[in-house]
Amino acid sequence: MEDKSILLLNLEKIHTTEMGVARIKRNLKLEQEDAVEYCKRILMDEKCTITRKGKNWYCELKNIIITINAYSYTIITAHLQKNKEKD
Repeated sequence: MEDKSILLLNLEKIHTTEMGVARIKRNLKLEQEDAVEYCKRILMDEKCTITRKGKNWYCELKNIIITINAYSYTIITAHLQKNKEKD
């Protein structure tokens, strides 16, 4: 099974910590948005590329990169990629 399918089959397990929420909101400049739900919507976008490297999944869509632990499904961080043009 490909990486994207494995992650999407376990979408309900994706979560983060309080510190993770603050970090994601700060890095992605979100204000009122639910950080975890925002990340899940990105993951479900058909244009999102998901690759697994070691213990983490890296999910990219346009200029956003989300890092998720492959064992615990914890969103570690999400950030805007510098110097990448928006599609």
